[in-house]
Amino acid sequence: MKITDIFDIPVPENHIPVPYVIAEAGVNHEGSMEIARRLIDEAAEGGADAIKFQTYKAATLASKDSPAYWDTAKEPTKSQYELFKKHDSFWKNEFEQLKKYCDTIGIAFLSTPFDVESATFLNDLMDVFKISSSDITNKPFIQYICSFNKPMLLSTGASWLHEIAEAVEWIEASGNSLALLHCVLNYPTRDENAALGMIPALKRTFPDHVIGYSDHTLPKDMAILETATLLGARIIEKHFTHDKTLPGNDHYHAMDMRDLRHFYERLRHTLASIGELRITALPEEEPARRNARRSLVAARNITKGERLTGADLTWKRPAHGISPRHFDEILGMAARHDIAEDTVLQWTDLEKMD
Repeated sequence: MKITDIFDIPVPENHIPVPYVIAEAGVNHEGSMEIARRLIDEAAEGGADAIKFQTYKAATLASKDSPAYWDTAKEPTKSQYELFKKHDSFWKNEFEQLKKYCDTIGIAFLSTPFDVESATFLNDLMDVFKISSSDITNKPFIQYICSFNKPMLLSTGASWLHEIAEAVEWIEASGNSLALLHCVLNYPTRDENAALGMIPALKRTFPDHVIGYSDHTLPKDMAILETATLLGARIIEKHFTHDKTLPGNDHYHAMDMRDLRHFYERLRHTLASIGELRITALPEEEPARRNARRSLVAARNITKGERLTGADLTWKRPAHGISPRHFDEILGMAARHDIAEDTVLQWTDLEKMD
């Protein structure tokens, strides 16, 4: 599935769909094209629909005195500028190469722009734009990206409802298709703080837009992503790495290829157990329908021509005869022949009387 299909295909009524999964590589390539290609290979092998990078220059993203907002026990760099400076070597040429490599591998290429220049050259490489939670109040930047007339993914981390609604208004005014990704902007997010209830809340509040989830919890058993899917997330985004033991801001809470495979395996099992979102009797229940339900049964010996009363009837298993749902209908009908006590009644045993 192409990510643009998410905006055109309505939410299925009778089943929970497998979400479109974005492996958020971010800057986990750490400036190495070899590692970037490895991330692409492993994301594709794990089953991701897309891999997403981040495109920025430290000088246009953060002032030199911008403080850290991550767990400094895991990532000791205490300046945003200094951290971003470590990983901002990839630019237009590198991302063009990665786009071509993604096309070869068969996985969609995405990258989040953090400035006008990167957004401009990324426009030639992507079908959809991603806007970071950190830019949800950045009206001029959002409006600039809207000018490319492409669908947009907007993360909603650390936002009050009125801030989300305001950003949605800016995007709606330009007519761009929009997906809102619930997100908790905390690295790592504890499971109990994932606030997944915001997913159905976003669905209720913004029914005309696609709803997804951008995750920052530790991967563990991937249950958080499964729950997000069951709550209605049609797009799942999670940080992705080739080695979770590496130091750094986006490795320790990222999933790897094995985690991604486990997510799909677990989700397939869960969705199979849920089945269709409709009420019906299953083929597997047919023996129970036939043998555990009841039939009307003669409560005593009934002679030919005798009209049936309530005292003549009881109900017992199996359901091989007249269903008790027809109890009122057969009262007053007559026996076509002698009927022995404990006979499971059939319509051929009875006839209507004038």
